[in-house]
Amino acid sequence: MKFLVTVALALALLTLESVFVQQVGLVLGRVDVTVVLVAFLALRATLTEGACSAFAVGYLLDLMSGQPTGLFTFLAVFTFLVGRLVASFVDVRGPVAFALFAMGADLGHSLLSTFFTWLTVKEGSTAPLLAGMPVQLALTGLAALLLFPLFKRFEVAQERPAGLLR
Repeated sequence: MKFLVTVALALALLTLESVFVQQVGLVLGRVDVTVVLVAFLALRATLTEGACSAFAVGYLLDLMSGQPTGLFTFLAVFTFLVGRLVASFVDVRGPVAFALFAMGADLGHSLLSTFFTWLTVKEGSTAPLLAGMPVQLALTGLAALLLFPLFKRFEVAQERPAGLLR
């Protein structure tokens, strides 16, 4: 996927996620659509395109989350790089395999996010973040199943035809 398409898609998915979470009334869990997008980038994008896109997706999540600035930007790029490493060892072709891949990426992303949030919080605990993690992983896996055909369609639309100028 190209950079601008990825950023526009991330913005649309973050908006839909925030509306969905508010309408359903999820308190402990959320749907990590940005991690699903970064996981797809890890599987299909080039290193430069994917890292820049992951940076932009993480920055958008930073803007919309209210967490410490830079946390999700760093985690998105880190998740992309680790996802590329894992993708070299596993074969992810179908929607179910992609959902499992995205859930694994979300688990690592959420654990690191919880850890860094715990480091920066003055008082209180991060136990509610950990308590909602199973719901979050299940919702992220469901979102990955639903979004995989859409991502594949965008990927096919962005491919260039073979020609003399290639």
